Amino acid sequence: MEFWSFPPAYDDGYFPDPESRYWFRRRETMPAAERERHILERLREVTRYAYANSEFYRNKWAEAGFHPDHLRSLEDFEDRVPVITKADIRAAQERAPVFGDYLCVPEDEIHHIHGTSGTTGNPTAFAIGRDDWQTIANAHARIMWAMGLRPGDTIFIASLFSLYMGSWGTLIGAERLRAKAFPFGAGAAGMSARAVQWMQRVKPTAFYGTPSYAIHLAEVARDAGVDPREFGLKVLFFSGEPGGSVPGVRDRIAESYGARVIDSGSMAEVTPWMNVAGSDQTDGMMAWQDIVYTEVCDPKGFRRVPYGQRGTPVYTHLERTSQPMIRLVSGDLTLWQKGPTPCGRTYPMLPNGIFGRIDDSFTVRGENIYPSEIDAALNTLTDYGGEHRIIITREAAMDELIVQVEAADAVAAAGDAAIERFRSTAADKLQQVLGIRAKVEVAEEQSIPRTDFKARRVIDDRDVFRDFAQKLAATG
Repeated sequence: MEFWSFPPAYDDGYFPDPESRYWFRRRETMPAAERERHILERLREVTRYAYANSEFYRNKWAEAGFHPDHLRSLEDFEDRVPVITKADIRAAQERAPVFGDYLCVPEDEIHHIHGTSGTTGNPTAFAIGRDDWQTIANAHARIMWAMGLRPGDTIFIASLFSLYMGSWGTLIGAERLRAKAFPFGAGAAGMSARAVQWMQRVKPTAFYGTPSYAIHLAEVARDAGVDPREFGLKVLFFSGEPGGSVPGVRDRIAESYGARVIDSGSMAEVTPWMNVAGSDQTDGMMAWQDIVYTEVCDPKGFRRVPYGQRGTPVYTHLERTSQPMIRLVSGDLTLWQKGPTPCGRTYPMLPNGIFGRIDDSFTVRGENIYPSEIDAALNTLTDYGGEHRIIITREAAMDELIVQVEAADAVAAAGDAAIERFRSTAADKLQQVLGIRAKVEVAEEQSIPRTDFKARRVIDDRDVFRDFAQKLAATG
């Protein structure tokens, strides 16, 4: 197969035929069973490499009774190789500061250091070797090619340039693609207004950020008298939060910009995080199995679930040498289906993308609810003002869910009857999607704070609930 080796040895000067849909036609379109035979051989190489270079894996596998020589099939991999978790990674870095005893290269080969914010404890450090940095760039360029991006296109990167891997992964992919990378960033006061000015001037081909920020930026543009379609974007691709595969959110963004919306992104630890990503013909995501082997598993026993069922992705690097993740549990929820995909690739599909983290879900009156479901439902409403907040609490003996929803200015201008119609419509839509009745409070457009990073919409606060409940009671 094209450049199929471990460690990888990519030709940084390689490009496919400009008319080709595929970067590596054979790797992307071969029968799935044939690819799985190659993946098994690669897993043997990866596990032997990790066993030889990592005390972490030697000890973990000894406890489980596994040795790389035992690997005879993908079923063996599932049955005998234990999963690892983020808690395991944190413990490894506490035990062997700074990069953990799963670092498989000498420290002088580390090229980039990224990591988590550490807001709730010690941060996790991501050590990326020099060769891995180039491997990630090649993988991302290949996937961005599948999105329809080509050398010379301008890619506007509107996300934080800091520890966050999303912006950096997009940047190095764009550079390897020989596109015009515009690392605009995000986060500073007034930056969104400047982004509108620059996008009007430069007319980028593509935009990268989060779905929340794309929605916010469209609002900023309209407030400045600019139609977001004037930017001339062809593609918006996202990571960092659900939305790019959520029909209501995806369609709203596509309509605002007049452009194709593509979802991508797994975990920073799994970088190249575009290992799950859509294409210019395929909605949702594909699991690019020859880059990172993805199993969708039962979240308790970590056995693969059949196609058509939900589970949590479990990721294994097939090309990383510095901090290889081998059966890392994501903690996210998705549903997978067997390929081939509409673009002709034979990867498994995640048609609804990543729903969100399992531990971000909450239970109200026995129903398990994901914030992305509420986001999707509200984005189908014609008069939705663009933002909402979710309040969960318990009043007396009963769980309660209140959703504060912005309505478009035209609703408020039309008077109380229009506001009540919108409230009732929103409540009915939420009940239809969630299976329970939510209390809805209508808020003015632009009254809920926006974000240029990941949206944080869920509040579990009894005082806030009581305030809202009193308002609802006062209005009947």
